[in-house]
Amino acid sequence: MTDTAPAPVKGEEDWHSYDEFAAGIDTYRLPPVSLDGRELTLTLDDGTRLDLAFGERTVTWSADGALDQPEAAVDPYDAVAVREDVHFVTLPFESRVRESLTVVIGASSNRAIVVHGRIDEEAREDVPQVSQRFWAATSSDGEASGEIPAPSRDLIGKRNVYRYSPEHLYEHVYVSSQRYAWQCLEGVQRGHGDMDLSTVWKFADGLYLFCFREFRIPVASVWLHDLGYGLMTTGNFLGLNGAGESEHSKAGGHIYPLGSVAYPDAQPV
Repeated sequence: MTDTAPAPVKGEEDWHSYDEFAAGIDTYRLPPVSLDGRELTLTLDDGTRLDLAFGERTVTWSADGALDQPEAAVDPYDAVAVREDVHFVTLPFESRVRESLTVVIGASSNRAIVVHGRIDEEAREDVPQVSQRFWAATSSDGEASGEIPAPSRDLIGKRNVYRYSPEHLYEHVYVSSQRYAWQCLEGVQRGHGDMDLSTVWKFADGLYLFCFREFRIPVASVWLHDLGYGLMTTGNFLGLNGAGESEHSKAGGHIYPLGSVAYPDAQPV
């Protein structure tokens, strides 16, 4: 019997660009669905109005206020039914370079979360180059019910492994309301890890929006973790590839909880 040597560990000089590690990270993603014919108006918690009219592969949209799109634009979209009544919708903008929009929509609650991602023009020291803004929203489909989506501390102390493909395996440790730690167990980033800025919102029982913004490379990501019976995550990336160009990617896979800790005394921020 011959022992198999472990895969080589990457050094600091081997740090990869976003497009290199993201290739294939959607292998185990839930399948897309069509929202063809659906029209939706969302009112964000700052008063911004977002109008969406879905076709088979594109969405016609406009917005005022914080999103500032008075003239209708047409962009591609990707939708996933995370649960029967909850959709994770990505707009990888072509009409607005270096930007993206993610909308989590609950059909039964008529509530939503809207995340706007943008790649800043210049990199700044100690500040992620890709920024994110967050809003709770209500839908025009009917009266909103249930808990309002909001920032959550529920993931603090939890430790999960995420399998996105046969070649992508990552571990996450949620250390505070502002940061998480990650390491790559399998994949081109094997041996790499970091502590990056993160945001967690609770959308519904067992459903958590998790977003991160990396320091080392210009990339940010939006995920919806189903930590209920599904134990699946659905996400997207926005970042600069190795050529310095804006790029969007899909992502998703299986969640394997490893456990959690509870702080007996002082609590993380």
